[in-house]
Parts: sequence; C-alpha cells; structure tokens
Amino acid sequence: MKKVIIYTIIMAATFCLPSCKKFLDVQPLDKLTGNNFFQSKEDVVANIYNLSRIVFGKYNETHFVGATGEYRSGEVLYESQSDLAPAREFVEILGKNNILFLISGGRPWDFYNFSRITDWTAYYQAIQGANILIAKLDEGVPGVSEAEKNSFKAEAAFIRSLSYFTMVRLYGNVVYYTDAFHSTAQPRENFVSVLNKCIADLKTYKNSIAWTYTDPSLKGVRASRGSIVALMMEMNMWNAGFDPANAQKYYQETADLGKELIASNAYRLLPINEWATVVKGRSDESLFEFYRSINYGDANANIAPIADMFLHYPYKRPEYTHRVSFAYYRGEYMQKLFQDGSDKRITSWFNEDIFADNGKFMMLKFAQNSFSTGEEDANPDNTFMVFRYGGEILLAAEALADLGEDAESIKLLNMVRDRAQASKYTGGGGSALKDFIFYERSRELIGEGHHYFDLVRTKRILSNQWSYNVLTADKFSRGAWTWPINSSALNNNPFMVLNEYWVNGGN
Repeated sequence: MKKVIIYTIIMAATFCLPSCKKFLDVQPLDKLTGNNFFQSKEDVVANIYNLSRIVFGKYNETHFVGATGEYRSGEVLYESQSDLAPAREFVEILGKNNILFLISGGRPWDFYNFSRITDWTAYYQAIQGANILIAKLDEGVPGVSEAEKNSFKAEAAFIRSLSYFTMVRLYGNVVYYTDAFHSTAQPRENFVSVLNKCIADLKTYKNSIAWTYTDPSLKGVRASRGSIVALMMEMNMWNAGFDPANAQKYYQETADLGKELIASNAYRLLPINEWATVVKGRSDESLFEFYRSINYGDANANIAPIADMFLHYPYKRPEYTHRVSFAYYRGEYMQKLFQDGSDKRITSWFNEDIFADNGKFMMLKFAQNSFSTGEEDANPDNTFMVFRYGGEILLAAEALADLGEDAESIKLLNMVRDRAQASKYTGGGGSALKDFIFYERSRELIGEGHHYFDLVRTKRILSNQWSYNVLTADKFSRGAWTWPINSSALNNNPFMVLNEYWVNGGN
C-alpha cells in the first residue's frame, strides 16, 4: 500500500505548479516512473532511451562541451571580426574563470544559456529514473529474462553513475543516493566518496552486460561493458588526483581496466582517413556517445556542438555570416601540441591555418558529415562523443606511467600515435613520459571536452607551464575549478550549502 501511495505522489508531482517544490526539485516524468509503464521489454528499452535523453538535454541546452571542458584554461580566443563577435567573447570570459560575470545576465552571449550549467536538477531526474528502473526490474517485468534484467540494470547503473561523475566534475561534492523514490533531505557528500561508491556499484554490474552490440545501430549509443569500463577508468583517475593516499590503488585499477578493455578486442582505432566514421558516431571506436542524426529528425541546438565555434564557410553557411570562425586556439598553444610534422591529425583535423592567431583557423575534426546546402545555417551532422577508445587507451597509458610501468605505458601511447601516423615516442620514462602522455591526450581529444578536466585532476592547472589561466593553490582548494550551484538547490533542504568560492564572489 505504501508503494502505491509513493507512486501516486510522484505521478501527481509531474503536474505540480512551479511553486510545488520537492527535494532537489526532482519530479520524474510519468512515462519514466508510472506504475503501469513497465509492462514489457520494449517499455524498459524506451525508458533507458529517455534517461539518456535527459542527460543529453544538459549538453544540448547550452554550449556545454566547450564551456565546461575546453575554454576555462585560456587556450581559446574569440575572433573580433566574426559575426556577432561580442557574443563570442564568452570564450575569453571562461578563460579568465569569470563565471559569475558570464552568467550574470544582460550580456551579448545570453542566448548560450550558460546559467543552466549551474542547475543540476536534470541529472537528479536521470538518477531518480535509473533508481526506479532498477527497482522495477528487481520486481519483475513481463517478458524480461534474468540475463536481460541484469543487462538492463547495468545500463541504468551506468546512466546513474555518469550523472554523478558529470556533477562531480562540475560542482565537486554532491548529494548521493541510489534508492528509488528518494525524498529525504541530505547534505552534499565528499566527491571522492561519491565516486568510490559509483565505482563499487558499477563493479557489481560490469560483467552482466556485453562488451558491445552486434547491432551496429546500437554501438556506443546504448551503454555496454565498454562504457562501464571507460567510466570506471575516468572515475579512478579523477580520484587519484584528489586522494593521494590511495593514488596507487586508483592507478592500478585504471591500468587493469584498460588492459581488460584492450584484451576484449571489442573496439578498435579506425584509420585516420576514416575519421568521418568516428565523428559521425556508432563506430567501432565509440565507447559511449549521444548519437544524433538528421535522418532521425533529431533536433540539436545550433549553439551546442563545439564545431559551431571553429568552422567557417564552406563548412558553415551562409557565407556572409561565416567568413571566419567565431573562435580559435592560440597559435602558440597549437605549435606546442603539434610539433611532429608527420602527425596526420595536423592535416586531417585542421586547415592550413592551424597556427593562425585569428578566425581563419578551422578545426576540421568536426567538419565531417556536413550537410548544409544553400544558405542553411547548420552544423555538420555528427555525434556527441563522451568516451572513445583512443582516450581510454591514453588514460591507461597514463596510469601505467604513474605506476612506473614505462614500457607498457609507451606501448599503449604508441597505439594512438600509430593511428595518427605520427612518429613513435622513443623518449624516457618518468616525468618526461607523463608529460608527453598529457600532451598526447590534449592532441587526441582536442575539442571533445576533456582538456580542462585533465588539467584539474592532475593539478597542472596550478602551473603556467600548462595553463594560460593558472589557479593558485588557495583558489583551487576553495573550489575555483568548479561551477556555481543554482540557489534552487537550497529549496527544502536545510543541509544544503552552495560552493564557497562562488558564494564569496569568485575570488
């Protein structure tokens, strides 16, 4: 009887007026939580897609990938001669870590909706939905076998942990729970503890799901064992940077998971001349992505893809508003990354103005699969990559270098360099190898939203050798690397506190 009452309350909450507040403002949709919804395997699959869409919505409502993972270390500048140039200046505002000014309102870039990054409600909606799905699967869904149940639970656990991991990297400490229909107010929990709980949770599900899918339309789109392994690797390496007493354990787990991923033979690095297939999505290199396609009528906000900032005519139209790119990476930075002339990423991923300090620069890495014709203003029809094989190989190489296993580390490093047809790494081990791997991740993953987080977790953000926007140790310890949390998080939670650094004015 109690469970029926809880379902009824949640269903009613869906239709509450805005003044009707719940803890964390989590109001799951009826199609995700209704008592009559889970009547078949198809219902479960539809639910999983809906949970994924909720998380993707956070990517699509603003310029998420660039704002959170690329611009805050100051490598990107805006082109003053570009169309609506003042609206593109936000890249430099982010590059100075002036987030409060960025989201203050009344600015030329307000249509980018950056203030929405401070709102964590949707992540908790996805978490609540995943918790409920796992509970319903345990109760039993008609037509779902035991093996299918465990696989579906693994997918739900992945979405839940991905939501927590995303929030940790944005906000630091978060409220953590895994019970269905959670409504009890809780304080924020230390993020290292949260990620350790996520890792332990994923361990219980990892082997219950296949490495990948035989159906090519599902590769990277639905979570798999490869997705879970990648997320566990990412969480371990994040914790290694903030929990030094246990760093060796995190490195070892990452290295072991990386070896397991490679030994699975479920994924491969596609030749560099097939990059269009990778960036289009659903490739053998994809571990997890938010697949989007105009063929399915998917509606992407034009502001969301990072390609929008770094392409111009003929890849962006109309010509009169796209004669130059809106932004560019500093020439000095690009020269630091791409010194090896044999590296095919130079010519495959960039135009001839790779080192130009102006809007002639283009990142052709995201120019593939362009479909715009006439005067249509549209971005290329590409996926939103979250984790891919090349990035996780390099993360495993980094972990091995941290463990002092230099030979194995170099072997993995050169797998990625071989695909780029770049010269093999033949240097020494130790700090030189670790630095090279960091640069290799910066090269390989440029524009994919990992660079800033790599700077933060390795503490390189504290040095002007690595960042144009250096954080002092004091600012770092007070959370200058985080984002502010929207004050709506305080509603009906007496234990909630916002991020100190931003509450105190961001200085």
